[in-house]
Amino acid sequence: MKDLDFIYKRKSVRKFKDEEVPKEDIVELLKAATYAPSPKHQQNWHFIVLQNKEMIDEMAKIVRDSHERIGSIAKTEKDQKIHMSVIDYYTAFKNAPVVVLVYGCEYKMIEYKILKENNASQEVLDILKSPQSGAQAIGAAVENFLLAASAKGYSTCYMTGPTHAKVEIENLIGFDKPGYELMSMIALGVGEENTPKQPPRKPLEEVVTFID
Repeated sequence: MKDLDFIYKRKSVRKFKDEEVPKEDIVELLKAATYAPSPKHQQNWHFIVLQNKEMIDEMAKIVRDSHERIGSIAKTEKDQKIHMSVIDYYTAFKNAPVVVLVYGCEYKMIEYKILKENNASQEVLDILKSPQSGAQAIGAAVENFLLAASAKGYSTCYMTGPTHAKVEIENLIGFDKPGYELMSMIALGVGEENTPKQPPRKPLEEVVTFID
């Protein structure tokens, strides 16, 4: 187990020290991300690195405003309360010295093209797309980044919630790469001391099935 400590010590951290992360370390983590597996080796990712504090703060304001707008149209008080209870989690990236925005593009499926050209039903096409291979590739790249950061002593927080404001975020940073859209973000830095412990994991017997 000791050899895998960099996995078991990784946790989501939302409070960071006021310390810069050297560019060479960021580059090393990004390189690790690009060594993730991807379906048909399409490598459908792109990473934007933000270190500008004013821009990070503005991005947090954009996410907060979007979150509040969504909460204001909830049909029940209960739904509104649940939604608003996570607003500080969705904007916690503002505490990090580095925020990496993870973009992805569509996974190109030759199977889909062949079946569609042969008038396959929508049900068949939907089943083909259901594994969301493009998103899985992005997740693999992010995990490589997170584990590399853990191995180097950095703290991270992987976030998808803020993407409900993806259009406004994309307008803020001015990034435009045809076919790509914001998938997630990673807060990166040196974590504060005494951050909350990892939440417990489900026991293996609940999530693993062996078929002999």
